[in-house]
Amino acid sequence: MDKQSWNDVDDYVNGLLVADDPALTAAAAANVDFDLPDLAVSPGQGKFLNLLARIRGARRILEIGTFGGYSTIWLARALPADGTLVTIEYEESFARVAAGHIESAGVADRVRQRVGRALDILPELTGDPAAPFDLVFIDANKPDIPEYFEWALKLTRPGSLIVVDNVVQGGAVADPDHPDRGVQGVRRFLEGLADEPRVDATTLQTVGAKGHDGFTLALVTG
Repeated sequence: MDKQSWNDVDDYVNGLLVADDPALTAAAAANVDFDLPDLAVSPGQGKFLNLLARIRGARRILEIGTFGGYSTIWLARALPADGTLVTIEYEESFARVAAGHIESAGVADRVRQRVGRALDILPELTGDPAAPFDLVFIDANKPDIPEYFEWALKLTRPGSLIVVDNVVQGGAVADPDHPDRGVQGVRRFLEGLADEPRVDATTLQTVGAKGHDGFTLALVTG
């Protein structure tokens, strides 16, 4: 199979199982506003996050990396009316655009946006009434993933889920000598995860419209 085949399968199954939604379509195209690569999760991945949150019965969600608000909307729609999603974005311009998409999607009442460096904001959440979180989604700069994950453990409890995106990096994660700092950040995260007694975790490779990548799913056990 090649990438065109992956794309064709994604188009087919998403056409059957993921409904068209103007707010999500606009959020998914946020990269065009900033002349950047497509950084949002795919439609299938967005619905997967939504289903995970619903299966978990999540009432409090933390997202590290808002970008255009695409995954934010999927996750917020999984919450009950009195649920809370805290989403952190470093770039003020991204957060501003995301706020419009979140409003259009009708979930602004459930979303609290925080703008700034995540490693500065995360310690502030230890006393937040929204914590501990039932689900954490990490989709931000890869060199800092090990630190984000450590904070996620501090801000969750047994039974919580932590999802870390983009951990395969087109297969580059298997190269111990890869020069990219993001790849090395993912490797540090995965190697630390292997010795982490507080979680039970697995990593799955994915192919599709987003190319060859994957995610880590961790269940907090202690």
